[in-house]
Amino acid sequence: MGKQVEEFNVYRAKMNEKILGSGNKVMKRIYGIDTLTYQDGALSGKVKEMLGLATSMVLRCDDCIKYHLEKCFEHGVTTDEVFEIFSIANVVGGTIVIPHTRRALEYWEELKEGEK
Repeated sequence: MGKQVEEFNVYRAKMNEKILGSGNKVMKRIYGIDTLTYQDGALSGKVKEMLGLATSMVLRCDDCIKYHLEKCFEHGVTTDEVFEIFSIANVVGGTIVIPHTRRALEYWEELKEGEK
């Protein structure tokens, strides 16, 4: 696992533990809905993660992009598929998405490097 991937996962886990440990019912339910949303249904979990990646790119949320890239990686999404997702996100979101695409590609490459 690359440094960027490891740092993101450690930070995310630490902060999620604090948030969920607060006892706030609304936050727990939001996290629960998020988990349920990406489970297999009429659409597969893989397709849902690909949609999550595209929409996160349009919304320009780097943390969400990293999260969905990892989930796409876990679902066996190929690099060619990732570039098609990038294409859709850039068409829908406009050129302001380009910097996020650069960072997303860097993160994807780190995920793929860890596969070797």
